[in-house]
Amino acid sequence: MPIQHGGFWVRMCVAALTVTVAIGGGVSTAAAQSTGSAGGEGSVGTGSLTDGTASDGTPLNGTTLITGSLGTGSFAGSPLGSWIPAVVDGVVPPPSGNPDMDALRAAMLPAPLGEPFFDEYPPELPGMANGQVIEARDVTATARQLLRAPMREVRQFKVRTTDAVGAPAFATASLVVPATPWPGPGPRPVLVNNVPINGLGRACTPSYTLAYGLTPSTNPIELLRPVTSMAEERGYAVLVPDHEGPRMAYGEPFVAGHAILDTIRGMRNLYPAEFGTSKLAMMGYSGGSIATHGAFKLMNSYAPELAGDIVGAALGGVPADFEMLTRTMDGNLAGGLFLAALFGISRERAEILPLANHLAQRLGVSKLKDQCSSVLSLAGIPGIPAEALANVKQALDSPVAHELYQKLKMADLTSGTPLYIYAGGQEFWIPALGGRNLYEEQCGHGVRAVYRQVPGEHFVAEITGKSGAFDWVDARLRGEPAPNEC
Repeated sequence: MPIQHGGFWVRMCVAALTVTVAIGGGVSTAAAQSTGSAGGEGSVGTGSLTDGTASDGTPLNGTTLITGSLGTGSFAGSPLGSWIPAVVDGVVPPPSGNPDMDALRAAMLPAPLGEPFFDEYPPELPGMANGQVIEARDVTATARQLLRAPMREVRQFKVRTTDAVGAPAFATASLVVPATPWPGPGPRPVLVNNVPINGLGRACTPSYTLAYGLTPSTNPIELLRPVTSMAEERGYAVLVPDHEGPRMAYGEPFVAGHAILDTIRGMRNLYPAEFGTSKLAMMGYSGGSIATHGAFKLMNSYAPELAGDIVGAALGGVPADFEMLTRTMDGNLAGGLFLAALFGISRERAEILPLANHLAQRLGVSKLKDQCSSVLSLAGIPGIPAEALANVKQALDSPVAHELYQKLKMADLTSGTPLYIYAGGQEFWIPALGGRNLYEEQCGHGVRAVYRQVPGEHFVAEITGKSGAFDWVDARLRGEPAPNEC
């Protein structure tokens, strides 16, 4: 492709992304493919088209606009990858001098909301214990308008936690307690509902919605999720962590895992008599499964005192292997969320920032840094690949990238609780192969686990798989032993 044509393409992509950030909106679900992923019904074997590899497991070059199923949307492994960074330099002139990485990172953080509960790091944070409650507030009056079942109270709290590299941070969460008295036996159980936030701004969190009602930042899918209502019908309390942390590190499992475990500790500190010995279970799908994945793998080392009381974790559509996603999500309709996750991870993993070109730096300090799922989803329409935002060729195949893939996969860590993992057999963006591999990984560590492949692609599979996942969690909270199909 001639350079001048490439320049036109990049200009169109940048213009489209600018419009995306300005207007917001949603994204349509792509048509499902007929083939499944490896490891379940409808499987076509390891290296199926749904994980972006050839039949021998080698990465394919090129992609389809909708599914990305033919390989790397970044063009990193194709001849096209060599001209994208140069074209960006010709369209968006680079600034003079080298950017200050610390200043860039600070400018890329989410903007304050003007609400201390979500914004402020208290000065005494370094001396506090993980899970120690910083403040709490009642939001029942507003939350009652959004939740279906009658409730006794909805209480939000803020606790001390740690970020991805162990520095002091805070996390917020909302606890929903139903009005129905718990008949027992034992204390009222708690379902930890890790909803997929999939956003970069602090107003994208479920706690912000529960405190302030519906806003343009509200995740529309969040309101349709029946998990909280299903749990309330059983009489369970529901803990909803804002698991991306104060930096809104979308896609970073260490931040999310710490936030979940510390908000559980905070809930017990607030309600020692009612929830101090309660049984707990976790659920998460898609972006929420990244958080759940981090929590159950960090439990043994970070919060071992909780391991005996967290009786199970159910997760579906799990992006457990980020390297696989570079072949299935980048440069297609899923690319907006893929790039947003790279952005979110870079807020905690500063080693990514030197790979960002000046276009990425400009976008990183723009209004894009505070957008939520609906706008970020629409940002996939232009099909901008990660390569267009990097200052090196084949950025997704660089040493920095491969080191991060290994860290975020957390493959050497053992779950502290039994697992139920499910995935759609017709998935093309987050292949079922990733979930199956996670199941086999944890079976190898001796964890009691179940894997289910359900009909549908990513959006349909949540619907077809949710009831089975909830029934499994419900059985654990009723005291039934976890089955093992390893």
